[in-house]
Amino acid sequence: MTSQTTLIAGPTASGKSDHALRLAETSPSVIINADALQVYDCWSILSARPQPSDLALADHRLYGHVKADCRYSVGAWLRDVAPILREAHTKDLSVIVVGGTGLYFDALTNGLAHVPEIKPEVRAASQALLNSNELHKMIADLEASDPEIRFRIDTNNPMRVQRSWEVLTSTGRPLYKWQMEKTAPLVDGSSCEKTLINPPTEVLNERIEARFRKMVELGALEECRQFMNNGYDRNLPAARALGASQLISFLEGHVDLDKAIQDATIATRQFAKRQRTWLRNRMSDWNKI
Repeated sequence: MTSQTTLIAGPTASGKSDHALRLAETSPSVIINADALQVYDCWSILSARPQPSDLALADHRLYGHVKADCRYSVGAWLRDVAPILREAHTKDLSVIVVGGTGLYFDALTNGLAHVPEIKPEVRAASQALLNSNELHKMIADLEASDPEIRFRIDTNNPMRVQRSWEVLTSTGRPLYKWQMEKTAPLVDGSSCEKTLINPPTEVLNERIEARFRKMVELGALEECRQFMNNGYDRNLPAARALGASQLISFLEGHVDLDKAIQDATIATRQFAKRQRTWLRNRMSDWNKI
């Protein structure tokens, strides 16, 4: 048997994990998580991580293996993936990489630039600007340094702007120039199966709402309460879990539960829309489901 690598991407709530599990049942396989929030140990329910019954059916890796107070990166994910790929090759296992974080797939198949670490004081400054709704100042700094930047980042995405500003401020060099110096990819994108699951918008929106209400029933509130009790910084990457800020707002007494669920559902739909745009633009050659 010759092992095969399959990549499965799609927006949140599209059914990626179920599809991966069905595929894994057809041959000895290892499923590797490519979702930036499912890596954190604090979010099992809220990140829609595969549950124990699913985990028992196939070998799942890189789920819940990172502490909530860590700043996990694409580079760290690649370093964790590499030995799993070597092990799968040695054991002749099929590899299924599944998730909704497009940057993980891009780095896996196209390589990654090793950008120097951001200085703590720069990260604090960027977060202060973001918290005070001064994203425009970061955008102005970026455009003043290099007019090309405006064509290379999505200025409507605060996280992308923040990252680009941090790199420029820390290194004196635009992020896109660092990204032009990439390492060799771990996976040859031309030789693997690539599937993009992209349900119709109305179907996905219904799934998002139904799934979030189910998460609340299953204990998402308790996960948020534990996150609060642990005193984690609300600016950590783990705190960006979809629905976390809305449910925490309810737990703090700022809104009622129905309002929190409604706001979380809207935020998740907006996130899914951004995902779909990114995936459609960057994965146009993938097989569509």
